[in-house]
Amino acid sequence: MADTEPTPVPERKRGSGVKLVYDLLRDEILDLVLPPGSPVDEVQLAERFKMSRTPIREALVRLAGEGLIETLPNRSTMVSNIDFLNLHTFFDALVLMYRVTTRLAAQNHRREDLPIIRGLHEDYAAAVAARDTLAMIATNVAFHAAIAEAGRNPYFTGLFRRLLDEGRRILRLYYQSYEEQFPQRFVDEHAEMIAAIEARDIEGADRLGKAHAEQIVLQVQRLFSRNERLDIAL
Repeated sequence: MADTEPTPVPERKRGSGVKLVYDLLRDEILDLVLPPGSPVDEVQLAERFKMSRTPIREALVRLAGEGLIETLPNRSTMVSNIDFLNLHTFFDALVLMYRVTTRLAAQNHRREDLPIIRGLHEDYAAAVAARDTLAMIATNVAFHAAIAEAGRNPYFTGLFRRLLDEGRRILRLYYQSYEEQFPQRFVDEHAEMIAAIEARDIEGADRLGKAHAEQIVLQVQRLFSRNERLDIAL
């Protein structure tokens, strides 16, 4: 992408090479710094990170296990493409998890959960006001993950985190492609969800989570229906 540079490599502790490479590459893939279809070269990565190819290879194995990179028949490696044809299955799971996690948070949250959720809501609102795309995506993920944590079901929390992470590439495409003002509505809806959770309004939280997720899905579907040949690299 023309307007985004690779993340600077931070200082690392001895033995932390695999995690460092994995964390940085994963964020760059999910944030579209490394667009779908872009090549992944072990030699270049070893030079970039100033380490041997062994930790690079181990990090790439982890990323392949998450479906973020793939090895082609000619043994070259690239960033995985987004599976647009099967997005409906992703959307079905996403809507369900928005409902379940918001509902459970209303039912099971503890007093100490609410300040954390409110703080992340404020972070998201600030990112929207600043029109900071990456911060909007990151704080949105953190906000909904905190709600999931408040629901006290680690299985749902783990699944929802995975879905939210996978959705980062789709939201990145959306935010970069349009200048609509719809994210402000997300801020208002987040506030309504917090109020329902605090009031332990289980059915209301379920309803708000469903509506919130469905209108996000609708916005993304409209984007792709208007852009059959969407330029992934932007």
